[in-house]
Amino acid sequence: MTTYASDRMFEEVAYVAYHLHWPLDDILDLEHPLRQRFVEEIGRINRRLAEEE
Repeated sequence: MTTYASDRMFEEVAYVAYHLHWPLDDILDLEHPLRQRFVEEIGRINRRLAEEE
């Protein structure tokens, strides 16, 4: 069984919480692939917005 690095999980949770203002429990309830998808999408949005400046 492979475990997910806790530092990486905290980074993902903090990133989603910062950008979407979701409660911790809601973010932790997400399955890992879905949480990663939110991280990727937030990153894409941030990059696009930075390019528009």
